[in-house]
Amino acid sequence: MIRSLHLRLLLAFTVVILVAIGAVSIFAARTAKSEIQQFQRSSEETRWEREEYLLVQMYLQRQGWTDIQPFVEQLGTLYGQRVVVTDSGGTVVADSAKGFLGKHADPRWAASARPLGRGPTTIGTLYVNPEPVPGNDPVQNLVSSINRFLLWGGLIAVAVAVLFTFWLSRRISAPVHALTKAAKRLGQGDFSQRVNVRGKDEVAELGRSFNSMADDLMKAEQLKRNMVSDAAHELRTPLSNIRGYLEAIRDGLAPPEATALGSMYEEVLLLTKLVDDLQDLTLADGGRLELVRQPEDIGEHIRKAAAAMQAQAEVKGVSLKVDVPTGLPPCDIDCQRIGQVLRNLLANAITHTPSGGSIIISARELDCQVEVAVADTGEGIPPEDLPNIFERFYRADRARSRATGGSGLGLTIAKRLVEAHGGKVEVQSELGKGSRFSFTVPRAQ
Repeated sequence: MIRSLHLRLLLAFTVVILVAIGAVSIFAARTAKSEIQQFQRSSEETRWEREEYLLVQMYLQRQGWTDIQPFVEQLGTLYGQRVVVTDSGGTVVADSAKGFLGKHADPRWAASARPLGRGPTTIGTLYVNPEPVPGNDPVQNLVSSINRFLLWGGLIAVAVAVLFTFWLSRRISAPVHALTKAAKRLGQGDFSQRVNVRGKDEVAELGRSFNSMADDLMKAEQLKRNMVSDAAHELRTPLSNIRGYLEAIRDGLAPPEATALGSMYEEVLLLTKLVDDLQDLTLADGGRLELVRQPEDIGEHIRKAAAAMQAQAEVKGVSLKVDVPTGLPPCDIDCQRIGQVLRNLLANAITHTPSGGSIIISARELDCQVEVAVADTGEGIPPEDLPNIFERFYRADRARSRATGGSGLGLTIAKRLVEAHGGKVEVQSELGKGSRFSFTVPRAQ
């Protein structure tokens, strides 16, 4: 395919060059011929008028055509033409070549005839080249010479242009060949493929786009592998616990007491929550997350979420306060999904806020949006972890267990749900002083 592209470029450029040079050559040849012929006619007309004037003056001075032959021979030599003069009766009285002296004018000479006289009186006729020699047309000879020069010049130009076109087509097709080769390897799973990009033209821009796409694919592949690994890890612990309890009961090592069954039930709930979270992420990533949006009072849903998390905050010894002004405009939201966002942010804040700390939920109007913020006085997030805080299964504190640190999907789900509403999630944090998570939702029209 690349070779055919190279060949097509070469043939296309060659045809364009040939057509252009051919058109220019034809135009130049015709224009040169026309200009030369016009110049020749103008020169001949001037020369004939001069010859007519001189011959008439000689006739008047000598009162006839006596001894006119030497003068006509000089004219023929001077202008490089055959000059013939006849008297009023048509008899040749002078011939620069001496071949027609004393003969009558041939009717075929009419095309080259120029009457001689003063006023209405005709004293004779002037003939210039009455019998032109075939193949001795100076204009045609000059035009032929010009055409030969144009032909050779055109051939040389075509040869140079073809060489340049060959080099240019190779230069154009080489990056495309590299892109094709890299794309094939990328399609086979080699995500390390990149192309060298030089210049600022469209091909270079295509190369940069390819490299960017390869980076994104590599990142997505790595995230997918991490997600599979982390999901397997998150599923393994509750499944191992359930398996251990069931095996103990089966082998008679432990009776099926309410405590054991309750523990297994909690593990099942954790598994269900993890599966539900993964399903939500899959739907959000695929753009298939269905939202039932309608005008809602965002303040009311903030207070509901705070009330639902109040008991958990009290057990942890954390103060949970709501600071929502009255008169907030209705927001175009799915109340169930935004409630899920609020609970996830609050659960994250409670988890990372030590006993005696505080959490404040606030809201304010921003242009055509409403901003909701969850600020805590917890441990804060290290600066190097902030860019990854919304990634799947990411935990800033690697020492936290699944039981204390959650599945690592809460913030990711919150971000996806807010983005599905057309909003944006942001985080500001200072290590040792706390964090502030905020998100925006659109106002109802």
